[in-house]
Amino acid sequence: MNLVDIVEQDHLSPLVETFPDFRTGDTLAVHARIKEGEKSRVQIFQGVCIAIKSKKDLNGHFRVRKISSGMGVERVFPFHSPNVEKIEIVQRGKSRRSKLYYLRERSGKSARIAIDYDRK
Repeated sequence: MNLVDIVEQDHLSPLVETFPDFRTGDTLAVHARIKEGEKSRVQIFQGVCIAIKSKKDLNGHFRVRKISSGMGVERVFPFHSPNVEKIEIVQRGKSRRSKLYYLRERSGKSARIAIDYDRK
C-alpha cells in the first residue's frame, strides 16, 4: 500500500455501509446537513438519481435532480461526505442507462421514469 491509499482509508466514511443499494432512476430523499453561520440543520433534498460514480471509492458521488418552481436543480453528493446523514429510497425506477442526463432537456410527462415494481 502506498501513502495515498493509507490516507484514503483514513477518510472513508463508515456511514456508506448503511446507505441502501440504489440505482439510477430511483427517487431518493437525501438528508444533508446544512450549516448556516453557527447553526446547522438537516435539509431533505428529494429527487431522481441521474448518475452514480464508484460508491466504494473516496471520490465516488451521486447526482440527484429535482424540479423546484419549474426549474431543474441538481446536486452532487459525495458518498464519503460527513454532510450526508441518511439516504432513503422513496420510489424505485426502471432505467436501462447508467447516466440519465437526457432528463435535463425534458419536462412534464416525458421526464417521468417508470416504476419498477419487481425490485424490492
